[in-house]
Amino acid sequence: MAAPSSTPASIEGQIDFPYGGEIFQTYYKLFGDPSNHSKHPLIVLHGGPGFVHNYLVAHSDLTTHHGIPVILYDQIGNGRSTHLKEKGKEFWTIELFIAELENVTTHFGIQDGFSILGHSWGGMLAAEFEVRKQPPGLKSLIITNSPPSWDLWDNSTKQLLQTFPEDVQQDFLLRMKDPPKFGAAMRKFHAVHGCTVQPFPEEFVYTMDQVFGPDGNTSVGTGMSP
Repeated sequence: MAAPSSTPASIEGQIDFPYGGEIFQTYYKLFGDPSNHSKHPLIVLHGGPGFVHNYLVAHSDLTTHHGIPVILYDQIGNGRSTHLKEKGKEFWTIELFIAELENVTTHFGIQDGFSILGHSWGGMLAAEFEVRKQPPGLKSLIITNSPPSWDLWDNSTKQLLQTFPEDVQQDFLLRMKDPPKFGAAMRKFHAVHGCTVQPFPEEFVYTMDQVFGPDGNTSVGTGMSP
């Protein structure tokens, strides 16, 4: 998704995130004023796990055109939030990401009224948050491009891969066992079935690099991959 034609002014910062006896940092970008209770703020959850907020910044159009405050953040482990490459697979749990989401709502004081839009993995996180916590302040839940079943998603992806060259198919199926090859294959896949804008928008390239680039944090995706 490309950036909106006229991105509104934003505020960015770090939120202390206490978890498991440690304190981490969650990076956020805020459009609009969440303290203005005339419209419920929208929290946008990015995919991955391991991607970042940048490819979803176009949702700030909701602030520009409708006055809806929009909150984006980099989930723990990637982007400008705390990186935790030393953490093992057991650390990366649904509970961790739900706790971080709750911490974001508390930081902005919006527990009594907010909405969530979750993309891909972010939609799965949003659904788990609703089911497990049943937050009374959640006014609406939007799930986009999220798999209702991992097996169905996996089988469908394999079917789409059959039209690609053999080397792309094999590299894609390596998944996080070989992040550079997986990342290169994923870019070719998304050029047809994901982000068809060419060349890729810088927000999309930056997001992909946060996992598959030289400074990317592969531990998040590795830990959460089914």
